[in-house]
Amino acid sequence: MGLRFSANLGFLWADRPLPDAIRAAKAAGFDAVELHWPYETPADEVKAALDETGLPCLGLNTLRGETNGLSAIPGQTREARAAIDRGIAYAREIGAGALHVMAGFAEGPQAEAAFRENLAYACEAAPDLTILIEPLNRYDAPGYFLTTTGQAVVLIDALERENLKLMFDCYHVQIMEGDLTRRFGEVRRAVGHVQFAGVPDRGPPDAGEIAFDRLLPALDWDGPLGAEYKPGEDTDVTLGWMSAFR
Repeated sequence: MGLRFSANLGFLWADRPLPDAIRAAKAAGFDAVELHWPYETPADEVKAALDETGLPCLGLNTLRGETNGLSAIPGQTREARAAIDRGIAYAREIGAGALHVMAGFAEGPQAEAAFRENLAYACEAAPDLTILIEPLNRYDAPGYFLTTTGQAVVLIDALERENLKLMFDCYHVQIMEGDLTRRFGEVRRAVGHVQFAGVPDRGPPDAGEIAFDRLLPALDWDGPLGAEYKPGEDTDVTLGWMSAFR
């Protein structure tokens, strides 16, 4: 089977109402979609567009608030779990498969304890969903709690929850760790989703320092690969990479 791609509608067709963005992804030839923070759009409208197009929704994020997430913020347990509950409910309403639990800007042992407790809560509250955690690079998200795949895998191993997985975003991992092919192989057992974008500007993936046309087929991953890049212009104009990569 050739490569399959998911359109991240947090960036692609972000100028359109979410149901129309889903339809645009279908028309462009994507195999799935994924969302950032869809909560302002009624779930039944999103579900109707998904049903109409036949595209699966791979996942969405918990609310980020003012701290880029809440689940690693000490003293914010109630707020963090409210965001988790809201994300779980929305995911179930639209039939999404995963929820990315955002950690937030925090550091230290108390932050780690809070994150572990809230991730355990999410995993137990939604055994039907994959709970994802994603390292973000320190340049785009200075102060974010989770920054490397190694840190994420330690958390995943410690919590021992079957539905807790790593979001391997090639863009963030390249900036923080590099050596993407080898690093992916080292953490493959923990990976729950893969995303990509051009480095260093997070633009279209057919520009920048990574040869995604060679990297992506080399990864041991048969799920849809998430295109999470900033188009910088009309999304449709930037999609030449998709047929070229396939």
